[in-house]
Amino acid sequence: MGSLPSFILASASPRRRELLREAGIAFEGIPARVDESLSQGEAPLDYALRLAKEKAWQVAELHPGRWVLGADTIVVLTQDNGIERILGKPESKEEAARILSALSGKRHWVTTACALVMTQGESPHPVRIETFHVTSEVWFRKLSEAEIWAYVRTGEPMDKAGAYAIQGGAANFVEKFHGSWSNIVGLPMEELQAHLARVM
Repeated sequence: MGSLPSFILASASPRRRELLREAGIAFEGIPARVDESLSQGEAPLDYALRLAKEKAWQVAELHPGRWVLGADTIVVLTQDNGIERILGKPESKEEAARILSALSGKRHWVTTACALVMTQGESPHPVRIETFHVTSEVWFRKLSEAEIWAYVRTGEPMDKAGAYAIQGGAANFVEKFHGSWSNIVGLPMEELQAHLARVM
């Protein structure tokens, strides 16, 4: 029986797993279960980094000596009043439609925060922890209500931050984007591979 990969992905996301497989990175998937509630007054980036660290730490504690990646992707829209709004995963079809309506014809930001953690033996302290984040800009064209509901009815928006998948049915909603495409999907592969090359 072969040895386990030294790298663990603390996520059940099929998109993150596919990105790792496409890059030829051997990994074991062990999903973390953390409370994803936003703390009062918490800035979007602080929120994403906190969740990434909590996910990685939860799994790393149970698997000492192995690098664990936690990641959290958020979609942020600056509202007319200048306040940044995090657009999370919709809990209903109606909420998915509202999120997509909010994104229609506007620019938004997709940030993925990542944390690499390794614990040692029985010590509760990490041998090492590295965090990084990548932000991409995305512009949606103006969407009709019919388009929005046709997409919502496919079911694809329901487990996605921002209620869309750029690699899926929402590809034709995007006028343009700046930055990492894989980051918008769920993992900034260029930066991740650079970090993994340093630590493994």
